[in-house]
Amino acid sequence: MSLHFPHAHPPAAGELIEVAPGVFWLRMPLPFQLDHINLWLLRDGDGWVIVDTGFPDDGVRASWSTILDRLDGPVKQLIVTHFHPDHLGLATWLMEKTGAPLAMTTGEFLTAHAVWHEVGGHGARFMVEQFRQHGLDDAHLARFATRGSGYRQAVPALPEHYQRLKAGDHATVDGKKWQILIGHGHAPEHMALYCAELGVLISGDMLLPRISTNISVFAATPEADALRWYLDSLDDMARELPESTLVLPSHGLPFMGVQERVQALQAHHEERLQVLENSCEQAPQSAAGLLDVLFNRALDTHQTMFAMGEAIAHLNYLEKAGRLTRHRGADGVIRYSRLKQ
Repeated sequence: MSLHFPHAHPPAAGELIEVAPGVFWLRMPLPFQLDHINLWLLRDGDGWVIVDTGFPDDGVRASWSTILDRLDGPVKQLIVTHFHPDHLGLATWLMEKTGAPLAMTTGEFLTAHAVWHEVGGHGARFMVEQFRQHGLDDAHLARFATRGSGYRQAVPALPEHYQRLKAGDHATVDGKKWQILIGHGHAPEHMALYCAELGVLISGDMLLPRISTNISVFAATPEADALRWYLDSLDDMARELPESTLVLPSHGLPFMGVQERVQALQAHHEERLQVLENSCEQAPQSAAGLLDVLFNRALDTHQTMFAMGEAIAHLNYLEKAGRLTRHRGADGVIRYSRLKQ
């Protein structure tokens, strides 16, 4: 079997495509290698609900202004799946422009504030020290120290209040219940929304059709088994949802085939885990020393940040699974060795 893609082409700039009754797809550009984000408009009686916001630049604001001017009713609510800039970046601007309240999970709201203010183990100085301990060279560390986290530039203003959504809640839109599903690993309390009546899942970044979402360990939680949390979240999602579910991802095309996609992601990560485990057999290896093994391509500074977080996530998984052991050398660098059989 292969995934089924009901819509072969994404909407053009400023265009809305109805993918299910009352559910409309729009796409906004991103200034990264991953160059787009899918956003969603839900019909709610005489008005609308927005799910996720896009990245804060003038072109995206102009596109939103055009779309909002064309809507035949008010925006009643803004729902954000998680704290990353392409999802939360324009929340404050949209709230001010529409008067709509924000709904999200507590974990994402508070993490956004911690990252923005660089407190509680979040921020560039903590990340630099984390990457130093995992073997990243001084040249890369200096670039990160100079660059900073970048979150304030990508999220120019943060909302100061919100309506809390949590696991087990339902958001009612146009008389239909959207179940709140919580996933971990990509973000602390990532929210997806599932409407059984429509057979639709708005998956955010938890379930993407062609790529695996980034799974990172952050300085605030250095021992986190983030990859295990993510894979367990996928298992829960696969058990919860019918195979006929239409998945609306934040990146890529809407698709059907939840179980098949989850199985493919499980297999992908196990293959990467096996490669890392084998690489630690002959000599101890640091996360930085394994970047070429894990990714096998040139990485710019932005990509290196995600790559380091992901390498640490995979190594933490292997250690907690009893497949690797960690130790800290005289140079202060954490390295991993394969356990002898």
